[in-house]
Amino acid sequence: MSPQAFFRTFGEGPLAALAIHCTLGHSGAWRGVGAALSSQVTLTACDLPGHGRSPDWNGQGDFHDFCTGLARPFLGTGVHLIGHSFGATVALRLAAESPRLVRSLTLIEPVWFVVLAQDNPAALAAHDANAAPYSEALKAGDMTKAARLFNRVWGDVTRWADIPPAAKAYMTDRMHLVPAQSPMIFDDSPGLLRPGRLGRITMPVLLMRGAQSPDVTAHINRALAHRLPDAREVTIAHAGHMAPVTHPQDVADAIGSHIEMAEKGVDLV
Repeated sequence: MSPQAFFRTFGEGPLAALAIHCTLGHSGAWRGVGAALSSQVTLTACDLPGHGRSPDWNGQGDFHDFCTGLARPFLGTGVHLIGHSFGATVALRLAAESPRLVRSLTLIEPVWFVVLAQDNPAALAAHDANAAPYSEALKAGDMTKAARLFNRVWGDVTRWADIPPAAKAYMTDRMHLVPAQSPMIFDDSPGLLRPGRLGRITMPVLLMRGAQSPDVTAHINRALAHRLPDAREVTIAHAGHMAPVTHPQDVADAIGSHIEMAEKGVDLV
């Protein structure tokens, strides 16, 4: 196991699972989901670079490469892999590059916008317009404003004024990592859209989103469902983008059923 990557575990179930958190989050975000799945899996949650207690990214090379390299050792001899938002793009890549080590894959609102350039340019344009305010704040170097506006789109609907100062500072200090994700999420730097790459993801895939999440998440999930050999979609009622934190039991129920079907070899298509 990499000595650099911080991780924590939840539960003592017989099956191994790995969970990768969203941008501006940390491994503790999986506490509720891990507790709800505690009898089924032992859930390992790792901190991505620059998040939680894992090492920062030094700005050299590709950020997604660094994230993937930090997470890859946690695959061990095989896991049920779960990713949320940006963490879901890391999970997607791990599943494509090491399919024999992934027993099932759960992607919760993967922010892989590049797939819409092919399937739904209008949805991509709408996202870009929605993201313009925090993108402009980032370019201007106003990280506090950028964090506030980013949280308005991708947060848990808590008003910025109501977020504890320490949490606001945590998010603000990590906003520089948002543009570092662009080569993967907008340009497919690892080349996963090349012919045959996504076809390697033959394990059962669950594509999850919250019913109140940004519309672009539904378009991305649909585009991925069309490309993955064995995928199904599920929507968590009353939840938004931060469903693993705000609705952990509902998220865990969906993941638990998915893992159970994968272990039994049930065809999900």
